[in-house]
Amino acid sequence: MSTLIVLMPPRDPAVPSQEWQLPELPFLLVDKAGRTQRTGRSALALLPRATQTVLMIAARDVLMIPAAVPPLKGPRLRQALPNVVEDHLIQDPQHCHLALDPQPLPDGRQIVAVIDRAWFRFFIDAFTSAGHRNLHAVPVTRCLPAAPEAAAPRASGEDDAAEPGKTTPATRGDVGATGADTALAEDTALDTLAATPVVAALLGKVAQAAPALFTDAADAETATIATATPRVELAVARGVQGEGLAVPASSVAATLDALAVGAPLTVYSLTDVPGEPQLASSAAMPPVPNARPLTFEALARRAPESRFDLCQFEFMVQPWRLDRATLRRLRLPLALVVASLLAAIIGANVQWLMMARQRDALSAQMTETLLNAFPKTTVVLDAPDQMSRQLQQLRVAAGELSPADFLSLADGLARSLGPVPVNGIAALDYHDRRLDVTFKPEVKVDADFGKRLERNGLSGAIDSNTGKWTIRSGS
Repeated sequence: MSTLIVLMPPRDPAVPSQEWQLPELPFLLVDKAGRTQRTGRSALALLPRATQTVLMIAARDVLMIPAAVPPLKGPRLRQALPNVVEDHLIQDPQHCHLALDPQPLPDGRQIVAVIDRAWFRFFIDAFTSAGHRNLHAVPVTRCLPAAPEAAAPRASGEDDAAEPGKTTPATRGDVGATGADTALAEDTALDTLAATPVVAALLGKVAQAAPALFTDAADAETATIATATPRVELAVARGVQGEGLAVPASSVAATLDALAVGAPLTVYSLTDVPGEPQLASSAAMPPVPNARPLTFEALARRAPESRFDLCQFEFMVQPWRLDRATLRRLRLPLALVVASLLAAIIGANVQWLMMARQRDALSAQMTETLLNAFPKTTVVLDAPDQMSRQLQQLRVAAGELSPADFLSLADGLARSLGPVPVNGIAALDYHDRRLDVTFKPEVKVDADFGKRLERNGLSGAIDSNTGKWTIRSGS
């Protein structure tokens, strides 16, 4: 099973939905054994086809919220999720697509991913229309390398109060009980936040919106000033949570320090992006101390390993669903199938009509032959059978033996006995134009007896239950 991994661009808030377009996208194509087949940058219509397509969604397009999710499933869960996250959103939650991380947090909560539904539907429909059926969408923060292990926790007896700036319950004697509990909870939250390692990645320079997209002169002037300040796409992962933002290139280091909140910080810089010269991409990246290189291929290979798929609920992969794109792709095969069925039905009916005419012609010819041979025949029901009976009657009237008479059958039997002794026959029974022969128990009939009967114009069959031979005329 081949896999196509594509890095999606972030949504530009300055561009209205009517003007959304996908630029050339960097991609990686691997086969079922994990070997790299192709890598590069291409327009959507020219991307290679694969069994599975994984989209890496920009970090600042996805908001991850840890929340207590009710134990619901299916449509009921989809209806309840907007109420769970509405307090964390500025945008109307009904205009957002919500996806649930299948892996719960240690405290029982789950990560809910929020993305603009119109933007998500735009590129999902674009890929579906281009022929990519098995789609999966993964936040790019879930594709970042795992953080190095955090420092070992301090022993329980270590004196935390000796640390400068550290506030303990003993130093809060002048605070009321409620204030002390609140301060303790805040310190615990800060300690937990500071203990979670942070992984950040500089993904490249942000593509700025052109000033021509703005109709207002003041907005255009503001956009021109903003365009002159280069910004960098930043993806930050704190455990299973992730966020993304675009920051000025000169403020990357300060922003990372502020986001880390004292936690262990690992910084990566994306390199070897297809379609971008190495020197140009390096020049676009601001210098960050201790930044490690992260190749595009290493980032892309982690995407299929993620269990967090944003294609849930109405965007869930349903290969059996016949949507418009599928019908467009199957239009020619379906037309060929319908044409083949019509041709088969028409051809079968034409052949039936031709054979019916031949049958009627043969029936008329046999009837005419019967009436010519026996003019006194008044009713014709089965011309061949009536002709056979009339000829038999003529043979009997002329004194000839019929092939089905006793004497004819007995004569043919006598000529067919061969090595079987004549006195080995125990009984002969003639009825209904057949001869039943019973041999004595000690007589063994050889295997060629049936062939000798056929050579003498007879047909014989043995009854396995009684051991009798039934002999008829072969004609």
